[in-house]
Amino acid sequence: MDDLTFDLTRTPLREVNRFLHQEVKEIGSARVTILNADGAHSIAAGLNAPIEVEIHGHAGYYAAGMNQHANVTIDGSAGTGVAENMMSGTVHVKGFASNAAGATANGGLLVIDGDAGLRCGISLKGADIVVGGSVGSFSGFMAQAGNLVVLGDAGEALGDSLYEVRIFVRGKVKSLGADCEEKPMTAADADILATLLERAGHKDVKPAEFKLYGSARTLYNFHVDNAGAY
Repeated sequence: MDDLTFDLTRTPLREVNRFLHQEVKEIGSARVTILNADGAHSIAAGLNAPIEVEIHGHAGYYAAGMNQHANVTIDGSAGTGVAENMMSGTVHVKGFASNAAGATANGGLLVIDGDAGLRCGISLKGADIVVGGSVGSFSGFMAQAGNLVVLGDAGEALGDSLYEVRIFVRGKVKSLGADCEEKPMTAADADILATLLERAGHKDVKPAEFKLYGSARTLYNFHVDNAGAY
């Protein structure tokens, strides 16, 4: 595996992303280090190769968005939409994440060591998200599939209008959104949670410390008695 380093104070981000999209496929596999991120937007977005990317510094909007196959580590915090629409691979944010982390993500694993902002996992479609801190309001809004694990607290309207996603919260929940309710945790649910905690580096945290939230399934089909919740 080739080791390559790019410094964004010397090489324009457009050239770095072009290399990650095109030229890296000729190499087959690579370990790429990006220095001096300095809040640049769309770093390592749209990757489609089994490469390792380490970003040093804070990333701006949509870092590692649309990721496929790559393993991306951000050694800092990330702006809005980190790992947005991720399909596979892993994205690890060692700091905090802003709004809409993991939005519409279809697959893969997003790990956030710190807190995440509003709408974490909005419209989640099958990916797994593990947040080491707390999440903001409307996290899991319209989430359809996958798992959202929160080791801290959750803000208002958690899981509003969700479908079949599992939301595991270790701390306090300020309020639940429309059609979201606490669920009994089965052995299968606990196994899924334990696996995700281990993959995210929290193997010493016990699944029994969490509560599980999911859909009450009252909004699947329109019913006049539930009109106020739509």
